[in-house]
Amino acid sequence: MANPWTGEVSVTIDGVPHVCKLTLGALVGLEEALGERALVELAERFESGAFSSRDVMAVIVAGLRGGGWDGASSDLIRAEIAGGPVGAAQVAAQLLARAFSVPG
Repeated sequence: MANPWTGEVSVTIDGVPHVCKLTLGALVGLEEALGERALVELAERFESGAFSSRDVMAVIVAGLRGGGWDGASSDLIRAEIAGGPVGAAQVAAQLLARAFSVPG
């Protein structure tokens, strides 16, 4: 079960729940995967609704890795993410919001 107070988000893939978290290492991997100079640009795309499916997939993969998963984005190509594309985008947006908000 995900703990939102520690930045965790739950995602169900092929009927199996997983905990996602954007750790510092996961954020570095996300920057490398998207070629971003600043993750603020990525967060701004999500805030404005201008994100791509590539953005969503990269954030989810980074979050899964931060949660201890050792798969690759290619493992998710045929996977069923609960809620479909909208559910996946919501998970990605929650991950970014929790990674960049200050508790309290």
